[in-house]
Amino acid sequence: MLVSLEDLREKEVISITDGSRYGYIGDVTFDIADGKVRELVVPGRRRFLGLFGPRENLVFPWNQVHRFGQETVLIEGTPKPLREGEKERHN
Repeated sequence: MLVSLEDLREKEVISITDGSRYGYIGDVTFDIADGKVRELVVPGRRRFLGLFGPRENLVFPWNQVHRFGQETVLIEGTPKPLREGEKERHN
C-alpha cells in the first residue's frame, strides 16, 4: 500500500494498548541509507490557552505501528522520549 505524507497527516494515532488518543501525524522520519521509515512524529498539543507553549512532540518507533486504517494509525505501546539533540529536528 502506498500512502503520501499528506494522507498520513490526516490519520489520528491511537494506542491499542490503552486506547489513548495521541493526535495526528505531523512528520515521518526516514533512514536515507536504506529508505525505510523509522518513526512517526505527533506534534505536541498546546497547553492551557497556549500560554505555556506546546508540549513535547511524541515519537513512535516504526516497530510500534500495528495497523493503518482509513482515519487512524493503531500503535502498540507508548511514545518514546525524544533523544537529546533531536528536539529541534522534530519541531
